[in-house]
Amino acid sequence: MPTITSLLKGATAQGLPRHEAHYLMLHACGRATHDRAWLLTHEADLLKDELVQRWQDAVMQRQSGVPVAYIVGSKEFHGLQLKISPAVLDPRDDTETLVDWALELIPLDEPFKVLDLGTGSGAVALAIRAQRPLAQVTATDASAQALAIAAANSAALELPVRFVQTNVRDPHWFSALEGQVFDLIVSNPPYIAQGDRHLAALKHEPAMALTSGKDGLDALRSIITNASSHLPSGGHLLLEHGYDQAERVCGLLSVNGFVDAITRHDLGGLDRCSGARIL
Repeated sequence: MPTITSLLKGATAQGLPRHEAHYLMLHACGRATHDRAWLLTHEADLLKDELVQRWQDAVMQRQSGVPVAYIVGSKEFHGLQLKISPAVLDPRDDTETLVDWALELIPLDEPFKVLDLGTGSGAVALAIRAQRPLAQVTATDASAQALAIAAANSAALELPVRFVQTNVRDPHWFSALEGQVFDLIVSNPPYIAQGDRHLAALKHEPAMALTSGKDGLDALRSIITNASSHLPSGGHLLLEHGYDQAERVCGLLSVNGFVDAITRHDLGGLDRCSGARIL
């Protein structure tokens, strides 16, 4: 029977990143993916055939492009352990840029209404709620499956968020929120152009959470156009977007009544989020 160490070395020698190999091994052994200390104390353990098979199946899935989060069923985001499935986008670390910016604008000691459009797994909404206990957070999504995942995460983490299902055919993003006003709106909407060459590497993730029209800006354009009626004077809109879309997004903000538009970089130094306040 092979040891944990021998299997890990074999996988990394074939190109699997070390941290991914650790996650998959912990999953195969029925351990939490953050329990790296367990690996250190059990690296010489011999694995029975059924565990070796689970490991091999997981490695094969990863080699075929399936995100680690889908294989193990969870992902850490902004310090929270989230349930993840192929029904939702695999949360990226770079999206924490959006959360950190939002937290700067939300007071610690008073109620503040926050809207997260297109919440997916609930990652952004729950990260905000975890750091701002008095915030009244509403999160929307057109996918009933995504909202079920987000609600399960909310319950497991004991972080109350109001979830609202929107219409997948709604071009405005706000129809289910008629008459409702929020102090801050955040969104990580789909922003990849249809036919983009990078989509092949994302084939296991939900297309509706990735692509948005020929230029990738349909969702961003719609949100920016319609957000002003759901914000008070001085309210902010913060948006994640593609690395090459900042100038166009800031332009859209400016022509739709927003001022002081700025862009922030992700962990790799690329333009990732733009935001502004409404007059």
